[in-house]
Amino acid sequence: MIQFLQRQWFLVLLGLALAIGFGWSEQLADVATRAPRSWIVAAVLFVMALPLELSSLLRTLTRPVPALLACGVNVVIVPLLGYSGAFLLPADLGAGLIIMAAIPCTLASAAVWTRRAGGNDSLAILVTVVTNLACFLVIPFWLQTLLGASAEIPFRGVVLRLLLLVVVPISLAQIFRLHRPLAHWATRNKPRLGVVAQMGILSMVAIGSVKAGNRLVAAENELALSILDWGGMLAVVVAVHLAALGLGHLLALLARTDRADRIAIGFAGSQKTLMVGLDLGLQYFGGLTILPMVAYHVCQLLADTLIADRLRKQK
Repeated sequence: MIQFLQRQWFLVLLGLALAIGFGWSEQLADVATRAPRSWIVAAVLFVMALPLELSSLLRTLTRPVPALLACGVNVVIVPLLGYSGAFLLPADLGAGLIIMAAIPCTLASAAVWTRRAGGNDSLAILVTVVTNLACFLVIPFWLQTLLGASAEIPFRGVVLRLLLLVVVPISLAQIFRLHRPLAHWATRNKPRLGVVAQMGILSMVAIGSVKAGNRLVAAENELALSILDWGGMLAVVVAVHLAALGLGHLLALLARTDRADRIAIGFAGSQKTLMVGLDLGLQYFGGLTILPMVAYHVCQLLADTLIADRLRKQK
């Protein structure tokens, strides 16, 4: 039991945050409203970007095809898959799925899982950096294109928010790394910094759960989610993630990339960062939109662990 908690503590606390948020949504409403969401998002992204070592990326840039394939899967294919799946879900859950599909690659786990499977983690890091730095243009484009008719989305507001909360913290983290003692410290303490970042993610999940719970209470039966809705959401989320991962591997095979690059393309192309999606969902849409994002995050944690271990054994 202790070993399980040591390995899966984040998933356990994630479930607890969801349960507390939904179960005590009315009592915690004021706390959720007062929480400094923007500062939490910026701080988490800064902490997650601080250990990233960009020096190894220059070698990856000499062979641009794998990076272009992985970015293409993450930025183009996953949004289209998410849009297709959104038609199968209630409106709020469908919007959450589209937001999830439009956000960039996760800052940590794509490289971790790629390395675990024996892949090219430098390529995964490159995709992470490129998709996150470009997200202030990519996300508003997809939201406007896929949700523009059904949601009022302030394009300039979204661009500015993403610049301030994503691009600026990541850029500042890399500027701070120019100070070598700090860079060495961040590299050595990467696991601890990861824990700090995950605690920030859990706080955002809790805030989103409170808002989602209050939205359900206020709407009474209008937004009630049935077991079929929950099951359908989980099925669609799993299908989108696995389809993106599979398409990444297939495109890499067709492009005749080596095995290490194929692994990186699959993981970096299909994985999504939770923090940015949570902020956008809560800021512009509503609490229920966080549910597909959390489900996708749990899916990529569980499914990709199994896939990475199997790929490692096949090496």
